[in-house]
Amino acid sequence: MSHIQLGKYNQLEVVKEVDFGMYLDGGEDGEILLPKRYVPEGCKPGDMLNVFIYLDMDERLVATTLHPYVQVGEFACLEVAWVNQFGAFLDWGLMKDLFVPFREQKMKMVKGNRYIVHVHLDEESYRIVASAKVERYLSKERPVYRAGEEVEVLVWQKTDLGFKVIADNRFSGMLFHNEIFQTVEVGMKLKAYVKHVREDGKIDLQLQPGGTRKVDDFTEVLLQYLKDHDGYSSIHDKTDAETVYNTFGVSKKTFKKAVGDLYKKRLIVLEEEGIRLLGE
Repeated sequence: MSHIQLGKYNQLEVVKEVDFGMYLDGGEDGEILLPKRYVPEGCKPGDMLNVFIYLDMDERLVATTLHPYVQVGEFACLEVAWVNQFGAFLDWGLMKDLFVPFREQKMKMVKGNRYIVHVHLDEESYRIVASAKVERYLSKERPVYRAGEEVEVLVWQKTDLGFKVIADNRFSGMLFHNEIFQTVEVGMKLKAYVKHVREDGKIDLQLQPGGTRKVDDFTEVLLQYLKDHDGYSSIHDKTDAETVYNTFGVSKKTFKKAVGDLYKKRLIVLEEEGIRLLGE
């Protein structure tokens, strides 16, 4: 018999039905109530359910089939639902809001604002709580990434250099302003690509895959775009980077390399106001 994982999803067996819901086998933690409102249609004793376990208003273990925005051990951008004399309470998609004590706030949280937080179990009270002091929860290990490897990032903080991000829910990384060709805001979740892992363990990232393969891939995309648009594109190598990105989803550097590739292959001609497929 094992303990359930508080603040995470657990596969538990339904052991009995009552008027107000179902009781699930929580192993050494005893039976755990799944309130009637969350019981799937046709559910019966013996079924296995994937449920999220947290604490109800009376600090008792309770199950839900709802999906919270974040689990214990993860970072997320959450909105403040209300504030009292003890701290702030965040909307994380469950009936009971997520508590952030004042001591875990970098600045006093304001109702309606969104903040990047880390969710964890308080060691003293065994309650699920959040902290805006996210630096202390980032991994101290040196990341083992290869250049070009894809990672998931959460945009954490804007700086003079760019945006600090949290990579793969563990590591500190940076996206630099001069390499960003799309709208980026704090709280966004994005795919990014590793450029370099620094000596201090922080990761330099970019939002486009680097290297020849990306250019080769986009060369085909650009060629197909021209074929689909009567052999002509008004976007060319003098077009601004933002327009290029909004149209094709690549940096201007990648776009220009692809244009050069098609030109060398004698597939296009470069006109003053655009690009045209040869023969069109």
